[in-house]
Amino acid sequence: MKLTLILAALGTFQDPLPLAPPESIGFDSAVLDSAIDYLAAEARNGSFPGAVLAVGRRGAVATITGVGKYGIDDPRRVSATTIYDLASLTKVIALTTSAAILVSAGRLDLDSRVIDYLPEFIGEGKGDVLVRHLLTHTSGLPPFRLLYEETDNPDSAWALAMRTDLENNPGDRYTYSDIGAMALAGVLEAVSGQRLDVFARENIFRPLGMTDTRFLPPETLRSRIAPTENDPWRGRILRGEVHDENAHRLGGVSGHAGLFSTATDLSHFALWLLDVYHDRVSDPLLSGVVLREFVTRQNQPTGSTRALGWDTPSATMSSAGSILDRSSFGHTGYTGTSIWIDPTRDMFMILLTNRVHPTRENIEIRRVRRELGDMVGRAASG
Repeated sequence: MKLTLILAALGTFQDPLPLAPPESIGFDSAVLDSAIDYLAAEARNGSFPGAVLAVGRRGAVATITGVGKYGIDDPRRVSATTIYDLASLTKVIALTTSAAILVSAGRLDLDSRVIDYLPEFIGEGKGDVLVRHLLTHTSGLPPFRLLYEETDNPDSAWALAMRTDLENNPGDRYTYSDIGAMALAGVLEAVSGQRLDVFARENIFRPLGMTDTRFLPPETLRSRIAPTENDPWRGRILRGEVHDENAHRLGGVSGHAGLFSTATDLSHFALWLLDVYHDRVSDPLLSGVVLREFVTRQNQPTGSTRALGWDTPSATMSSAGSILDRSSFGHTGYTGTSIWIDPTRDMFMILLTNRVHPTRENIEIRRVRRELGDMVGRAASG
């Protein structure tokens, strides 16, 4: 059977994931096989050059499978160790998890003012912005601004971001904001005394054995990194260089984008979160109580699907599909990445693609995420 062969091949990893036959952890292997076939067909049809799907449940991984190729000029098949630009998954894997760890340690108060940590966070009404507002995208900050066009170095880009005016009063409206994520990274740096990449490496990636997860990947990893866009601003196909222009202008390390990882590493991460959520482990860094608070929909303002940093499934057109439990939490990334975790089913699904290669105009991933989510949901319905 296809999945059995995949699981056997994965046994050669130096730090292997806990693997299990699909049926032994409550999956219908035939439905999972159909999901893999679906992704392969979408790769052939041009929705993305390649994709890696990882699905797990009840403490083990049922499949972690690559389909398609690295890029238009790289016919190698992608795999569980292909490194992808995660884009906005940075916001939850690195940024939100770091914030939760600092809350667990009693070092960060979500209801403290941002300006108390960042004196440069100036402008009318910004003294009322709380850390909690940044996590729920209700700070009043705009979605983004073209920092990479308005400035020419990381320091000036950061200063301009922190001087960006609010568009509405804090707490009044949900507006998904990259600038808010940048500010939150600054808050965490002020609290921890470490830049986000260093704090995340020491407190998340290294303890979990996520050896391929990092900001600013070195040249030695380039051959394993899936390319992203043929970027008109930089005039080249990007490979190992963050796709997001503002993250690039900020030096490659930011709260909103910049992280690279593999399906293998993210599976370790998802299994860890499920263990913490269900109190199966007593983690010295992150408590189950804090994690459950962070992944619970806040309903602020009324109707928002946002938890603290994480998102939850919307009633319609969710990237999670329509089957996962409403308690699920997840996020998407602009480059074609997504992660969804369903604590009720005790399962996760991770999809990594480079749908922006060679152009960001390809938006088929929106449809693919929903259909794939329903397939995986049906596979775990038993």
